[in-house]
Formats: sequence, structure tokens, C-alpha cells
Amino acid sequence: MQDASPSSLSPLSIDATILGSILARRLRPGSRLGEGEMAALFSVSRTLVREAMMRLEARHIVEVRPRRGWFVCEPSAEEAKRVFEARRAVEAGLMRIMPPLGAAHRARLHSHLAEERAAMEAGDHPRLVCLMGDFHIRLVEITGNPVLSEILRDLTARTILISMLYQSRTHAEQSHLGHCRIVEALERGDREAACDLALRHLDEVEAGLDLDLSADPLADLRRSLDPGGSLAAPSPSSLPR
Repeated sequence: MQDASPSSLSPLSIDATILGSILARRLRPGSRLGEGEMAALFSVSRTLVREAMMRLEARHIVEVRPRRGWFVCEPSAEEAKRVFEARRAVEAGLMRIMPPLGAAHRARLHSHLAEERAAMEAGDHPRLVCLMGDFHIRLVEITGNPVLSEILRDLTARTILISMLYQSRTHAEQSHLGHCRIVEALERGDREAACDLALRHLDEVEAGLDLDLSADPLADLRRSLDPGGSLAAPSPSSLPR
């Protein structure tokens, strides 16, 4: 996914650029988005920046904190579960309405899978993460339904915020193979198999999250200072309340 440079942006594309930066993992949960700094960066008024932030707030991508300003959302563990439930419902339905894949669609999907494989082999994790999210967006674009595309794009962005907070280990190979199997099922015209595979894929992604990290207020610092894991996290019952 390519983001536009600030100088080439129209005011209405500010929110799209922020969303793209989240999908590419360049903006992390909790990142502050100051209105003044954003206005200077995009060469627009603070009013237009505020309008973009309000659109993203309605989509649960950013939030406003009293007397502090705008921040990228930090989803809770409970919200993470709800987002994955929503993705299952949306993507199961998506597979059932997918049109037959034409030659151009097949070529585009196979090119994308090749990019995923190349990023894995090169160890380019930021690029791989971006591609993993893009796969689902490429699928929904085949339907030509802009409403569905916007819904899935928002859910994908929220999933990425969740993974940045709670993903305890990577499953790149497993996710890539899941994508390959979905494409194979769609090429056979087997929508039900594609639906089952999409649901299994989301189950595997959610299983790779450690939602108990939300119970440890020192989780981020612990991972940064103690990559070997010798500083064990306390049990939830021993944490201050």
C-alpha cells in the first residue's frame, strides 16, 4: 500500500493517509496526532484536520482525550475479541458473494502472494505486515462494492492496532499459506471452502494474540527490557487494582 506524500494531499485525503499509515504499521497504537502539527504537515487549516480526525473517530481508528488531543486508538482485549467476531461475519459473507475470478483477478492475487513470499524470504517484516493486511483488501475490491471495501479496510486497520498491542509471536508462514489456500478455493469456484478457510485463517491469527498482556500494565516495558523473559509477568490476581 502506497501512501501519498503530504504535499500531494487534498484535505479530504488526510484521514485516508492516516489509515494507510496504520495499515503499514508506521503509526502505532497510542500515537499522538496533534492538530497543529498535522495542519502544518499537510498545509491545511486545523479545522480540516479536526474534520478528518472526527471521521476517523467515528470509525474507531482514533480517539480524543480531554485536554490532550487526538491519539491512535489502543484497543482493549475485549474490543479485540469483538473486532475478530466482526471480521468473521464480514469475511464469511464476502467469500459467499465473491464473483468468479477472471484472468486479471487471478494474476493480481498471485502477484500479491509472490510479494508476500518475497518479503518473508527477505526478512522484511514491515513490508510483510503491510502485505498481509492488503491481501484481504484486494479480495474485497474484486467484489466492486465500495461499502464493503470501507468496512473491511476499517476492520483490517483495527486488527493491525490489536496485533501491535497483543501479538506475542509471528505466524507469517501460516498466514501466507492460509492466503494461498483461500485463493486456490476461489479459483476452483468453491465459495464454501473459501469461507471455511477464511474463518480458519482468522482463528489462527487470533490464536497468535496474547490478550492477557492487557492485564499487565508493564507489558510493553517488560518486553523491551527483558527479551529473554526472565522478568516474569505477575499473575492478574497479584496486580494492583
